[in-house]
Amino acid sequence: MSALLRLLRTGAPAAACLRLGTSAGTGSRRAMALYHTEERGQPCSQNYRLFFKNVTGHYISPFHDIPLKVNSKEENGIPMKKARNDEYENLFNMIVEIPRWTNAKMEILSCGEVIHVKILGILALIDEGETDWKLIAINANDPEASKFHDIDDVKKFKPGYLEATLNWFRLYKVPDGKPENQFAFNGEFKNKAFALEVIKSTHQCWKALLMKKCNGGAINCTNVQISDSPFRCTQEEARSLVESVSSSPNKESNEEEQVWHFLGK
Repeated sequence: MSALLRLLRTGAPAAACLRLGTSAGTGSRRAMALYHTEERGQPCSQNYRLFFKNVTGHYISPFHDIPLKVNSKEENGIPMKKARNDEYENLFNMIVEIPRWTNAKMEILSCGEVIHVKILGILALIDEGETDWKLIAINANDPEASKFHDIDDVKKFKPGYLEATLNWFRLYKVPDGKPENQFAFNGEFKNKAFALEVIKSTHQCWKALLMKKCNGGAINCTNVQISDSPFRCTQEEARSLVESVSSSPNKESNEEEQVWHFLGK
C-alpha cells in the first residue's frame, strides 16, 4: 500500500549515511524546503505511513525521486553530476532513516529529514553473506564540517567515534539472538575516495534497475519523475495510492511502542 515509500534501494539516488554531525543549520532547512512529508496512520504502529511531496506538492518516491547529488542536473530524469569544485562534488542528499537516540526504523524516519552531507569514508558490513555498505558522513552545515574532509579527520578530531561505530554494528543484532556481524577488510574504515567509487558503482546499478536493464527481483522501482523508466507512475496513480491509506490515527494505540535491549559486559 505504500509503494512510493517502502522501496528497497540498491544504489538509489539519496545516500544513506551514518551522520557524525548534529547541528542542521539553515542549509538543512533549505534542503527540507524542497520536500515535505504527509503522515498517515498511528505513529509507532503497523498502519503508519509517511509520504513525501516535492516543492510543487506532488507525491514522490523518497528512494527514487530525490537526486543523489546536491543541486544535480538531470538527464532523461536521471540525476547527473554537475561540474564544480571538489568540495561541491562531495555534497550528497541524505535521507535520515533513524534519528539519533531512537531505535525505530520505518524505512524513512518519522520526520523524513533530507539533509546535505559530506562523504568521509565507508565501512563494509557483511550482512547474511552480502556486503552492506555503511557510509560515514557529516552534515555539511555542522559547525565543525570545515574540519572534516576524509576518514582520517574523524580519527583526529573525534577519537573513539569509529571504534564505537564498529562495535555497535558488530553487536546490534545480538539481542535478537543472532550472531555478531562480520566485516570485510578486517573492519577497516576505507577513505573518501574508496567510498565515492562505491557510490558511483551502486548508482549505476540503480540506473539499470530503474531502466529495467537487469532483473530487480522483488525490488520495487515505482517512481514518478524518472521520465524513461518503465516503472514510472502518474501523479494521479501516486495520489490514489496515498489516499488508499487511512489518514485517521488509531485511537486505541496512543502509547509509543519501544523495545529495549541490554548487553552484558
